[in-house]
Amino acid sequence: MRKTAAKTSHGWLRHPRAAVVCHDLLVVVLAWWAARWLAARFLDAPAPASWHLNGELPLVLILQGLVLWATGLYKGLWRFASFKDMWNIARASLIGAALIAVGLAVLHGFSGVGWLSATLIYPVLLFITLATPRMVYRSWKDALLAPDTGEGLRRTLVLGAGRSGAMLERELRHRGGYQLVGFLDDDQRLRGGEVHGVPILGTIDDLTQVAPQVQADRVIIAIPSATNLQMQRVVRICEESGLEFRTLPTLQDMGSQATQINVFKKVAIDDLLGREPVSLDWEAMQQGLVGKRVMVTGGGGSIGSELCRQIARLNPAELVIVDNSEYSLYRIDLELRGEFEDLVLSAVLGDVCDPATVEKVVGRYRPDVIFHAAAYKHLPMLQNQIREAARNNILGTRRLAQAADRHGVGTFVLISTDKAVNPANIMGATKRVAEMVCQQFNANSDTRYVTVRFGNVLNSNGSVVPLFQ
Repeated sequence: MRKTAAKTSHGWLRHPRAAVVCHDLLVVVLAWWAARWLAARFLDAPAPASWHLNGELPLVLILQGLVLWATGLYKGLWRFASFKDMWNIARASLIGAALIAVGLAVLHGFSGVGWLSATLIYPVLLFITLATPRMVYRSWKDALLAPDTGEGLRRTLVLGAGRSGAMLERELRHRGGYQLVGFLDDDQRLRGGEVHGVPILGTIDDLTQVAPQVQADRVIIAIPSATNLQMQRVVRICEESGLEFRTLPTLQDMGSQATQINVFKKVAIDDLLGREPVSLDWEAMQQGLVGKRVMVTGGGGSIGSELCRQIARLNPAELVIVDNSEYSLYRIDLELRGEFEDLVLSAVLGDVCDPATVEKVVGRYRPDVIFHAAAYKHLPMLQNQIREAARNNILGTRRLAQAADRHGVGTFVLISTDKAVNPANIMGATKRVAEMVCQQFNANSDTRYVTVRFGNVLNSNGSVVPLFQ
C-alpha cells in the first residue's frame, strides 16, 4: 500500500508539463541570481547578504510563475515551439519584471538594495534562458524526424512559394518519402530566395527547363487560391514537362470539408473550368419547398440525385423519389437516409412511361411540387433509338403532366436542355416537344408548369467529360 501511495503522490513529476514547469521555475531562480550578480558586478549595485536574496526569491518565484502560467506558455509543447511561444515568453518576462519591481518596492523600498538595477537585466536573461532550450529541443526533434536524403525519395518540385508552399515543405519533410528540390513561383520578388532553406529556382514557366536540371520526378501545385484560368495555364505547363503532378485542395475544398494541407489530389475537371459555378438563391428556394411534399422523377440519375440532395436540405414535408433503375434508386435512398435522419423519404421503383405507375404514384402521394428529371439524354445513342427517345422524353412527360393536372399538383418543373433550342438532334427535338406539351398544359390547367433548360452539366450521366478524362 505504501508503494502504491508513493507512486501516486509523485506521479505528477513524470508528467511532461510538470517537468516543464519545474524547469522554468529553476530558470527563473537562475535568471534572477544572474541578474543580481551582474548588477552588483557591473552597475555597482549592492550585493545581497544571503543566498535567498533578502527574501526576494520567494516573491520573484510566485509572481513570475503566475505570469508564465497566465500567458498560456504551458498550453504549447516544446516539440512545436513557434514564434507565438517566443512572443509569450517575451511578454511574460517583461510583465513579470514589472510586477517584481512593484512587489520588491513594497517589500524593501528604494533605499539600500540592488534589486532595481537587476530588474532591468532580468527580463533579457529570462527570455534567453526560457526560449533557447525550447528552440534547441524543436530543432533536435526536427532533425530526428527528417527523412534521409538518400536514394529512393521522390524528387519533388513545388509550384507556389507562398504560405501553402511553406506549409507543404514542412509536411513533406516530416512525412518522409519526398525530397523537395526547389520551388517555382511567378512572383519576381522571390527570385533567388529560399523557403526553409529550399531554393526558389525560377517562375512556373521555367518548369520544363528546371525539372531536368534538378532531376525532378514529381510536381505538386501549391496554389489553392488560383482561379480556373490560372489553373489551366499551370496544368498545361505541367503536361508539357511530362512529369506526374498533383495539387493541394482548393480554398473552397478547405472551407467545405475537413481537407488537410497534406492531402494531394489529381487535378480535377472542376479545377479547369473557365467559368465560375452558378450560385443558387437558397432563401427563395426554401420558401417554395419548405414544408411541401416534393416528388423527383429520375431521382437516381446524376441531375435527379443532385436535386434530391439539395431539396433534402430545405426541410420538405416529404421527398418522393421515382426511378426505373433499381440500383440507382437504392444508392440515392441509402445516401439520403444516412445524411438526413429526419427526412421523410419514399423511394418508388417505377417507369414514368407506364400509365398505371404514374397514376398510382401521383394519386397516392399527391405532391405539391414535381421535378421531372427522368429522360434519355445520350446524344449519339438516341440518334439510332428514335422510338425509345420519343416514348420516354415525350410520352413519359405527357403522362406525368396529365397526372399532375388531374391530381391538383401545385407546380410541375420540367428539367429540359439547351439542346431544345433549334434542335439539331433527336434528343434535343424530343425535349423541345416535351416543353411544348408543358406549355399547352400550363395554358389550360390550374397547375403551374415550369421549364428549366440546363446547359452541359458537369460529369452528369451521358456527359462527354468522362470521355475527355
